[in-house]
Amino acid sequence: MRHLVKGRKLRRTTSHRKALLRNLVTSFMEKERLKTTLAKAKEARPLAEKMITLAKKNTLHTKRQALRVLTKETAVKKLFEVIGPRFSERPGGYTRIVKLGPRMGDGAQMALFELIGSEYKKKEKKKKKEKETKK
Repeated sequence: MRHLVKGRKLRRTTSHRKALLRNLVTSFMEKERLKTTLAKAKEARPLAEKMITLAKKNTLHTKRQALRVLTKETAVKKLFEVIGPRFSERPGGYTRIVKLGPRMGDGAQMALFELIGSEYKKKEKKKKKEKETKK
């Protein structure tokens, strides 16, 4: 019986799993959106939300706590300067997981892991940019 057993092992050792989640959250803070498996997204969500909650406080201590988890200083800088202030009034629920369907190769359930408020924006085509520059 699995009473009080939390989390997924993701078929990895403890150190590999921790490194995977740290790298996922670091990439997530840099890009604000990730396409990954559903299980990985569900495991990374609590860690990402804790990092955003730390960024809302914005003290030296919370920056050092974030540096313990995130692997790049640029991700910490973006977290505290851009993402933290954006969610300063929101009490929680900063992320969204959207199911995408099975992956072609192995059939793993894929998901889009993104920040609330960073919805997909279509890229403008080059033709429109060229017309604007010619005017």
